[in-house]
Amino acid sequence: MRVLVLGSGGREHALARALSLDPAVAEVHCAPGNPGTAALGANHQVDATDPQAVVDLARRLAADLVVIGPEAPLMAGVGDALREAGVPCFGPDREAARIEGSKAFAKEVMAAAGVPTAAARVCETPAEAEAALDAFGPPYVVKNDGLAAGKGVVVTEDRDEALRHAAACGRVVIEEFLDGPEASLFALCDGENAVPLMPAQDFKRAYDGGEGPNTGGMGAYTPLPWAPTGLVDEVMDRVIRPTVAELRRRGTPYVGVLYAGLALTSKGVRVVEFNARFGDPETQVVLDRLATPLGGLLRACAAGELAPSTRLEWRPGAAVTVVLAAENYPASPVKGDVITGLEEAAQVPDAYVLHAGTGVDAEGRPVSAGGRVLNVVGTGADLAQARARAYEALGRIRLRGSHHRSDIAEEAAAHGA
Repeated sequence: MRVLVLGSGGREHALARALSLDPAVAEVHCAPGNPGTAALGANHQVDATDPQAVVDLARRLAADLVVIGPEAPLMAGVGDALREAGVPCFGPDREAARIEGSKAFAKEVMAAAGVPTAAARVCETPAEAEAALDAFGPPYVVKNDGLAAGKGVVVTEDRDEALRHAAACGRVVIEEFLDGPEASLFALCDGENAVPLMPAQDFKRAYDGGEGPNTGGMGAYTPLPWAPTGLVDEVMDRVIRPTVAELRRRGTPYVGVLYAGLALTSKGVRVVEFNARFGDPETQVVLDRLATPLGGLLRACAAGELAPSTRLEWRPGAAVTVVLAAENYPASPVKGDVITGLEEAAQVPDAYVLHAGTGVDAEGRPVSAGGRVLNVVGTGADLAQARARAYEALGRIRLRGSHHRSDIAEEAAAHGA
């Protein structure tokens, strides 16, 4: 099988790595890819949001499957174009991808499907935003209705800050605050059936202790030792399957991975948000633990042939990933700084580095090219061991002005899982 992965971040490097380990996958191509994916197969320069350009590349490569990594190509209709051209695609069509592309649409679908989520109001004017904030009270939760690369949400006690964010976004969803820890669950979907992956938890704030601005994610881990027994079954029954059924009822079958961001509140499980693609950086740790070959699973979804009886196999132990971010991330990350120590990091047992926002300078040296530059993954018999290996490898890497959180999975590791 020849697979083309669209995208250039850490999620796409993780996908390419997992696909390369599948005996049924003969070639892995990435577009546009990054220096890390180049080591696994060929990179191709293409505008991933240009449907015709992607179709042309897939045909030129005779791709047996295209896996769409980021959300922007989905909302640009790349999945629609590939399917119309007869190219198997793992990723929903544009209409189904609105589950992420519009927070208001997601709320509408959840209401129709009976999926538990926070009470919310869609606001388009300052007066509407003020009324919603007053109705729900602090902490205030204000979400950009459209795509915002995981950074369109403000949670604050400051009413003026909430109003400023609403004004800057235009159309927003303002909702009640959900208490309790958060978790992420991915489900592979073929339009009718869905199979869950292992739940994970990520860390959105930039600095230790949940301080600082919201980011796309500064680290993640799996498994979750604190998760209640039966959590996955409950989420599949109350969230994933009803949502997939509702989208199918609307004539837009969901083919791809459905990401459910969850809050485990005092009143039960609630959906915080849906994503129409693999979440980043949770993907890095979840795919690390997956023992079932990935290529066959994604191809079955694309073909509408995912058996409802499918049971995935998982490697024992745990995985932790820590993000190394560029100076001034998430505001205006500095780019072009040379990265050293990657070879030394690779010498740490049971640890490896995934490229996220990297490039190559004129001398062939790896350099920073984005906000989240690297994902350093550690694995082990338990979270404590996996965490230690991730941080040991990270400690060998040098990037001027970079920063990372030092508390990824710290509390969970204390539970001994």
